[in-house]
Amino acid sequence: MNIIIVCYPTYGGSGILATELGNSLAQKGHEVHFVTYQQPVRLRTYSSNIFFHEVDVPPYPLFNFPPYELALAGKLVNIAIQHHIDIVHVHYAIPHASAAYIMQKIVWQKHQKYIPFITTLHGTDITIVGRDKSYEPVVTFSINNSDIVTAVSQNLKDETYKHFEITKKIEVIYNFIDTEKFKCQCNPVLKNIFAPQGQKILVHASNFRKVKRIQDVIKIFEIVNEQVPVVLLMVGDGPERKEAEEYCIEHQLNAVVKFLGKQDDIQDIFAICDIFLLPSDYESFGLSALEAMASFSTVVSSNAGGLPEVNIHNFTGFTADVGNVQLMAQYCLELLNDNEKLLQFKHNAMQHAKQFNHTIIIPQYETLYQQLLEIKQPNI
Repeated sequence: MNIIIVCYPTYGGSGILATELGNSLAQKGHEVHFVTYQQPVRLRTYSSNIFFHEVDVPPYPLFNFPPYELALAGKLVNIAIQHHIDIVHVHYAIPHASAAYIMQKIVWQKHQKYIPFITTLHGTDITIVGRDKSYEPVVTFSINNSDIVTAVSQNLKDETYKHFEITKKIEVIYNFIDTEKFKCQCNPVLKNIFAPQGQKILVHASNFRKVKRIQDVIKIFEIVNEQVPVVLLMVGDGPERKEAEEYCIEHQLNAVVKFLGKQDDIQDIFAICDIFLLPSDYESFGLSALEAMASFSTVVSSNAGGLPEVNIHNFTGFTADVGNVQLMAQYCLELLNDNEKLLQFKHNAMQHAKQFNHTIIIPQYETLYQQLLEIKQPNI
């Protein structure tokens, strides 16, 4: 099949999932065309059947803001015709699904070719951005006019039906990872760099947006550090980083809290991690938690959104209500003070992560693609 994948190229879960999906599909012989405004961070362009098309938004004096949606739709039309595209798969509803809808109608009208598109919902496109009154009608319309709709967790599916007037069936296809990629051996040299006195290592990785509750991560660490020698590795970057760094300097934590910025080979850091912290306000799935689990780390997280579908309470780790840093810290101490339990939870986490291996999830998408190929008439 010839497939277009539309995504955001950033470190967020939707961009990572879309890129890894395309990489895996290309390895299986499909021709994959990525379309976005810059090269996705995990895109392997050396594959002979992976192509990247940059969306250029030319300036126009009447617009205060670049019309990205229109530029994207136009780009999709051109690629669809030039490369004989069979299917378009858009990740994150805004504005990708509406751009795909425009593309679909133009190609049908001009060329009498019907190109079906599948929309995968990832989280904030539904739970935050999509609920804005300015966007809600377009989001609802785009979802209902997609040929197939998927969500990355049961929780996200439920939230979509709850907050939008959706008439379309939504399939749940979980996020996935290559568990072999994250099956790394703990590097004692790297571990000694960050924990030279043999401390346990806590890790948080995200885009440092407000929803990630970065201050809660540090508060949990502070409570734990009062009783057990630990270090905290903060991986990623974003708007909340500066305030967090300033707090650590002010409270003399900068010797044991390390801000590492964005890391491409995050599996090496996860491999030295004992507990992964994710106290978010909301996670539609929790891809970073899954990556940590596959790397033999247990997880202490909030119970928001789809996290309980990934982090099984009292088995792969612990979950607590959003904002309950005392309980999350208590769970950390329970694990750190009982090495046998810590090792058992790490083992449980690694085994549970195997259920989300790409070899299990990718065929589910391919099955939907085959269904799409059978659609020959416009969805009107």
